[in-house]
Amino acid sequence: MPIRAIKYLSPFVMFVLAWFAFQGKGWICFAPLLYAYVFIPTLELFIKPDPKNMSAAEEEVAKKDGVYDWILYAVVPLQYGALILFLFSFQQEGLRWVDIAGRIFSMGLLCGAFGINVAHELGHRVNTAEQTMAKMLLLTSQYMHFIIEHNKGHHKRVATHDDPSSARLRESLFAFYPRTIVMSYLSAWHIENNDLRKAGKPMISIYNEMIWFAIIQIAFIALIGWFLGITIMLYYMAAAILGIGLLETVNYIEHYGLRRKELEPGKFERAMPEHNWNSNHLIGRMMLFELSRHSDHHYLASRKYQILRHHDNAPQMPTGYPGMMILAHFPPLFFYLMDKQMKKYGIVVQ
Repeated sequence: MPIRAIKYLSPFVMFVLAWFAFQGKGWICFAPLLYAYVFIPTLELFIKPDPKNMSAAEEEVAKKDGVYDWILYAVVPLQYGALILFLFSFQQEGLRWVDIAGRIFSMGLLCGAFGINVAHELGHRVNTAEQTMAKMLLLTSQYMHFIIEHNKGHHKRVATHDDPSSARLRESLFAFYPRTIVMSYLSAWHIENNDLRKAGKPMISIYNEMIWFAIIQIAFIALIGWFLGITIMLYYMAAAILGIGLLETVNYIEHYGLRRKELEPGKFERAMPEHNWNSNHLIGRMMLFELSRHSDHHYLASRKYQILRHHDNAPQMPTGYPGMMILAHFPPLFFYLMDKQMKKYGIVVQ
């Protein structure tokens, strides 16, 4: 395995910690959260960001190296294995509410960091097998419509008022949640229906992926409830909701307050590096498979995670994505820090 690829195995530490969380009791049930939201953000305060890009030759080699793809593929069985372990862990005797809460929050972290984030990467691939794996991962978070809305909606409308996933200036995370979750879901239906209409196919038919997504997700929840009981089913749904919240928190910080110029009614300038918040903090980059080099992803969505580039004109966050996700839950502090950062990059704060 190439040395460069080894660092992308570090996120799998969370699966190891989740195993302990789903087997143990007490504080160990929160081990994945302590790692993601305490250890990593603290470490990133002392490690300088690294803006270095690969050379053209290095990038070409990494692009063709299948090891990077297999690292992502490995997430699928690990995610489902973790989910099964999570579900059956509640059959353990003598569980207290703190043990249950810790396990739910830990599974929620896996649903967001792996179930949706890795699905996001695989969902941009054109290979049918990779697209299928993306949908399988999204199923664990009950967020299968994301692959439609993100690829065909968000990437087209990013940093505009019409994009549910682009947070507006002075919009708190808690106001953003209901807007983005509801409107993104409705947008996915609208996009799919339009695509079918253009193809001359009926909206209510076997060709409508949104209908299939709804059936599959409902069946998945029903099966858990049937075999393991309503209580465990509700625990799973709570974890899935937490995973959705994690994804939408990332969406919130990635585009907060940034807007593309409207050249004429309904037509905007091309999405450029300056329309996304980035972070070159190494630990957060590895944990999220380079998601924090978000400008390059929007500039060229087909670029694989291992070769995403730093852009000098892309605005950088004060710290890594994990730390910024925590700060986003404290709106006055988040607004204060982001106002300073926007002024630093010459972004107009109104």
